[in-house]
Order: sequence, then structure tokens, then C-alpha cells
Amino acid sequence: MKKGIKPLIASLMLPSLLMLGACGNNTDQTGGEGKSDSGIQKRTLRAGIGLPKEHPEGQGLVKFKELVEEKTDGKITIEPYFNAQLGDDQKMVGGLQAGTLDITIPSTSPLVGTVKQFGIFDFPFLFNNGEEADAILDGPVGKKVLDKLPQHDLVGLAYWENGFRNLTNSVHPVSSIEDFDGLKVRTMQNEVHLDVFKKLGANPTPMPFSEVFTALEGQTIDGQENPLATILSNKFHEVQDYLSLTKHVYTPFVFLMSQMTWEQLSEKEQTIIKNAAVEAGQYQRKANRKANKEALNKLKEKGMKVNELPQEEKKEIKTLIQPIIDKYSKKYGEALYQQMSEQLETIRNKSE
Repeated sequence: MKKGIKPLIASLMLPSLLMLGACGNNTDQTGGEGKSDSGIQKRTLRAGIGLPKEHPEGQGLVKFKELVEEKTDGKITIEPYFNAQLGDDQKMVGGLQAGTLDITIPSTSPLVGTVKQFGIFDFPFLFNNGEEADAILDGPVGKKVLDKLPQHDLVGLAYWENGFRNLTNSVHPVSSIEDFDGLKVRTMQNEVHLDVFKKLGANPTPMPFSEVFTALEGQTIDGQENPLATILSNKFHEVQDYLSLTKHVYTPFVFLMSQMTWEQLSEKEQTIIKNAAVEAGQYQRKANRKANKEALNKLKEKGMKVNELPQEEKKEIKTLIQPIIDKYSKKYGEALYQQMSEQLETIRNKSE
């Protein structure tokens, strides 16, 4: 939405929004402007995610709810919705922009069409481990990307973790570049992912996450790629035989709020919610890393045939897709990508 027309639209919409309880808020309009002496107003915020409550992201959302309600003495309540009850990531992000939903925590990849700089996190084999990802996302590079969101009616408060993505399919193990050939693999609607899988010879097929299990079960696609905890919690092992530990991409989650909601909050409320998003994110990352380790053993127990993608094959893939990285680093922000690369080099030199 162009900034020039925002004030006019806001002035036209505001009376109706207040009457309807805008942005999903149920607020107590008693006393002055509805604010209590403590600077905390009674309100309910609706938060939706695409994954189950049992998934580490769901656990993180529950933790966020507990923190906010504790710090506000129950004046602000969080109403969580799991399992894409409110739609897929794109629909929920649209709800934030329209002011019909308050909070969602999508993967960064679907946001590239909104803020192109999120695309720098989609490059294959970018991070060697979660600690490297934390340093980049919680540092100046991650902040610069979050700072692009308000112009799109969104506020980014913290990065959480989806994790390293691995490939499953129902055809054969993937242990070489040649094994990608012809596989119809569900990917997110993301141009880097699409171009990389095409370069590897696969047939990437974007679709909403909520449709993936049915598509795998009906064999309209051969496979999908996600972190291990997601593979387990969504029971993909029931319709997939092979798990290849590729760790080809690290995907963050990003904690988003509707800018309409954010601007209705007092400074104190904003501080509480921001701190809760960060603290719950740290809790969620730990839970996610633990869950991924446990998920691997459980997936083996449930009969999935597991193999590692050899390091030499990863090196070949990196060489093969380097032109794609060069292309999109220019598109998404060459200076930002260079800053990230330099920071990663510094981190790795210190660890040697």
C-alpha cells in the first residue's frame, strides 16, 4: 500500500474498525481512551500458525501466550489458532495487513514477494549450524530486513526457527545429484527454491502446506522438503518411504504483528509483547533443536529409510547452483548479502 494514501484510508476506516473491534482485538473501552493507569488495556489478540500445537512452533506460541498474560496480569490474552485453522501463511499475512488478524509466525520464504531481502536466507548451504543462523538473524543483518516490514503494514518482532530442511520422497533414496532427476517435489512458492530444484533436475511444485499430506497420499507429488520435526508432526512418514538428510536450506520463522494492532498498543504494551516474542523465540529454538534430534530417531523407528547426502555431492551442488546464488544476491541486495557473508566468515574464523 502506498504511503501517500494510508492516512486517508485509515481516517475513513477508523470509525468502523473501532465499532467492530479492529484487528481482532476485544478491548475494554472504559476510562479515558480505554487505557488503565498501568498503561495496559484489556484486549484479546488472535494469533495463527500453520503447524500443530505439538510442534515446537506451537510450543513457542503457547510460551508466548503464557509470558504475555503473566506480564500483563491477564489483561492481554492471546487466542492461538493452530494447524492453519485461519488459512495458510500467505492468507494469514494478508490478514495482518488487512487488520483482521493480529499475529502470525510464518517461514520467511513466502515473504520474499513482500520484502525481497528475506530471500537472502533462502540460499542453499548458507549456514553450517543453528548458532550461525542465530548470530545473523539476531544481529544487524536480520534487523535490517525486519525494518523493511512496516512499509507493508507489518511489524517484525523476532526470528524463531523452522530449521534445516531435508528431503522425503516415495520413489528412491537421494544420495547424488542424479537422484533428483524427475522427482516431483513440493516446495514453497519461492523463486530461489524453484530455480535450485529445477537446476538439480527435479520438478518443483509449489502448493500450500496444508495440502501437502493429501497430495503425497494421492501421489500427485513424489516428495517434499521440511525440517525433521515438521516431517514427524505432520505424519509424512505415513505416505513417504525415504528420508534423505540433505540439510539443504535453513529456514527461519519470523514473528509478525499487524501494524494496525501494533499502533494501537501503548509503549508499555509494545515492550511486553516484543520481549515476550524474543524470549518465546529463544525457548522455541531450543525446543526445535531438541525435537529435530528426537524426530530423526522416531522417523527411523516408524520405518523410514534414512540416508545422508554425501559431502562431496553437496560440494558439487554448491558449484552447480552458484550462478543462481549470484543472480539472486544481486536481486535481493548485494551489499546486504556481502555483509552477511563477511559476518559468517568472521564467526567461522573465531571458531577455528
